[in-house]
Amino acid sequence: MSPLPINHPLLALLRRLSELLFAPFGLALLILAGIVLFGCAYTVDQTEQVVVTQFGRPVGQPINSNQADGAGPGLHFKIPFIQTANRFEKRILEWDGPPAEMTTSDKLYVVVDTFSRWRIIDPLVYFQSLRDERSALSRIDDIIGSETRNVVARHDLIELIRSDKDRQAEQDAALVEAGGLVGRLPPIRFGRKELEREILRAAAPKVGIWGIELLDVRIKRVNYKEGVIGKIYDRMVSERLQIAERFRSEGAGEAAKIEGRKERDLQRIQSEAYRKVQEVRGTADAKASEVYAAAYGSSPAAADFYGFLKTLDTYKATLGGDTTVILTTDSDLFGLLKRVGDAPAKPAD
Repeated sequence: MSPLPINHPLLALLRRLSELLFAPFGLALLILAGIVLFGCAYTVDQTEQVVVTQFGRPVGQPINSNQADGAGPGLHFKIPFIQTANRFEKRILEWDGPPAEMTTSDKLYVVVDTFSRWRIIDPLVYFQSLRDERSALSRIDDIIGSETRNVVARHDLIELIRSDKDRQAEQDAALVEAGGLVGRLPPIRFGRKELEREILRAAAPKVGIWGIELLDVRIKRVNYKEGVIGKIYDRMVSERLQIAERFRSEGAGEAAKIEGRKERDLQRIQSEAYRKVQEVRGTADAKASEVYAAAYGSSPAAADFYGFLKTLDTYKATLGGDTTVILTTDSDLFGLLKRVGDAPAKPAD
């Protein structure tokens, strides 16, 4: 391919354009064209929605919104310096409210901390009513906080704490035998999950007028106030004391049973020992009497001697140093005493 001649019209046009661009006026014109180009074109991401405003007023339909007739993401154009592209998040957003003090139906004060998930479904209404996300969070805070307070005020504390009405607590065998409500979960009618759904049903229509869809409301934490904590501790102490008292009563009952068995066994052993002693003693007395009878009944002299010994034993048992005895002269007991001073009779020649 042969080169173009130096006086070719195309080369002459290029020389004139280069002179124009490198001239001061040409450079300013180029910068102005770039500013206009960048001011006209803008891109919309898939995760955002755009509302175009002209002098602060929305024009046209929102871009990349959930509405079917709106434009999708990509490259778009607007009038520079006159129109503005206002971008809003299309993804799910988070609201985490501050903990708030509330009163339950059973007059107990608790601090409830809630959070929620929401998204913008109508960016045009959202822009016209709220303008930005900070205003939206403030309005959501007011609505959810108010509805949470209303729902909590209509239910007891146990409904706010428990989440499953069919849940059964694990119990010790001793607590099961104790009976009553010790170690048992009181029954509930709704539970925390139903209360959260009730808050969502009440708050969703109120935030919907701002082009917001409330997806979920959850109770993150429930804290007790100082007075409520004291009551809970008192209840726990009462339950423990009830269990301890039951153990004490059972121990006292077992101790009484053991003591009764001990006394019964002791009396049985003592009665059997006493019976055995009496049997042995009776047998011994009978044997002794038999021996005495055989010994002293062998002759009249032995019988007299036996009577003499028994009389002496009687004297020893009844008479002392300061004993006074009054007896008749013909008493058998006095017979030996009358003969104490008598001289022995002389034998006959």
